[in-house]
Amino acid sequence: MNLLIKNANIIDYNKNFIGDILIKDGFIEKIEKNIEIYCDEIIDLKEKIIMPGFIDLHSHFRDPGFPEKETLETGINAAIKGGYTTVNLMANTKPVCDNMDTIKYILKKAEEINKIDIYQTVSATKNLEGKDCSHLNNIIHPKVKFISDDGKGIESDEVLIEIFKKSKEKDMLLISHAEYSEIFKTDTREAENKMTFRDIDIAEKTNSKIHIAHVSTKEAIEYIIKAKNKNVKVTCEIMPHHISLTGEKIYRVNPPIREKEDINTIIEAIKNDYVDIIATDHAPHTFEDKKNGAPGISGIETSFSVCYTYLVKSNHISLSKLSQLMSQRPAEILKEKKGKIEKGYIADLIIVDIEEKYILKEEDIISKGKNTPFIGFELFGKVKTVIKNGNKIFEEV
Repeated sequence: MNLLIKNANIIDYNKNFIGDILIKDGFIEKIEKNIEIYCDEIIDLKEKIIMPGFIDLHSHFRDPGFPEKETLETGINAAIKGGYTTVNLMANTKPVCDNMDTIKYILKKAEEINKIDIYQTVSATKNLEGKDCSHLNNIIHPKVKFISDDGKGIESDEVLIEIFKKSKEKDMLLISHAEYSEIFKTDTREAENKMTFRDIDIAEKTNSKIHIAHVSTKEAIEYIIKAKNKNVKVTCEIMPHHISLTGEKIYRVNPPIREKEDINTIIEAIKNDYVDIIATDHAPHTFEDKKNGAPGISGIETSFSVCYTYLVKSNHISLSKLSQLMSQRPAEILKEKKGKIEKGYIADLIIVDIEEKYILKEEDIISKGKNTPFIGFELFGKVKTVIKNGNKIFEEV
């Protein structure tokens, strides 16, 4: 099937112009100013913005084990509404995703739902216990590209060194949840900073790749910048709530909401190309669990709006730069031909309206998790249409 998209404002990491996109059999065939060709379907965007679909390398869909919080299907539907066409899931399910049976269950279910691409992270240590990583010997699947004990830091230096050894053997990337649990009880900032420093130092000494999740402090990002300047193999991500909210007590999330100085330092790092990606850390909870102190934000539906409002509309970065952070660089880290509007790339595309302003309401959230501090916020920018492999899978009515 062929699809021709005409008169689109085409925006990705390195382009912003009015033109046409020809899609053939799910791939981008041609991008030109004016394409004249017979197609099965023609869409005239009348200069509306079209971008690559977003890619989230850090999300929790709670399946298996916690269907009251989220299921694979409700998480996928929430992701689509947020403009995500590819999502990588974390391993803290029940049972923990540390074996091929659980991996196959999740990926088979995602295949049956057949809406977006799902990748699955495997736990770095058996049962997230921080002691043994021998289970990694038995893990092999093309959609398992990351290992992580996300939710917990890997506290033992010896275990971390062994994980790096396994990650090289398996060609998988370690996503580090940098946090010492004992220090966290009294000083959340020091807990993040100390493990960030330690993890990067061991990565450097072992010549290993590492990805630092949800960086939230100015000290952590400054250390990452120093490491990058020394050509240490480190990448990092930040979350929408860590560049838009201040004050640890405003909403419980892990790592916590920080201060204005942290936001300013992180935004400067974004502007200077030291931040690789924006991920969501989508963490849906029931009302009762959240009331009882469960940390996390349900954020995959609002990620683009929050980032557009606080980064682009606030004149910190361009929309092309935001596309780089949410599409192009995540695709590079994932090692997939996505995230760009270029010939030969997968036709995962979204149409957005950056002029649309809305007040977020709880009833508008389709994820099972309604736990977000952004309810009542005025946000700008909405995903209107999602195209996956050249087929329209979502259109806001």
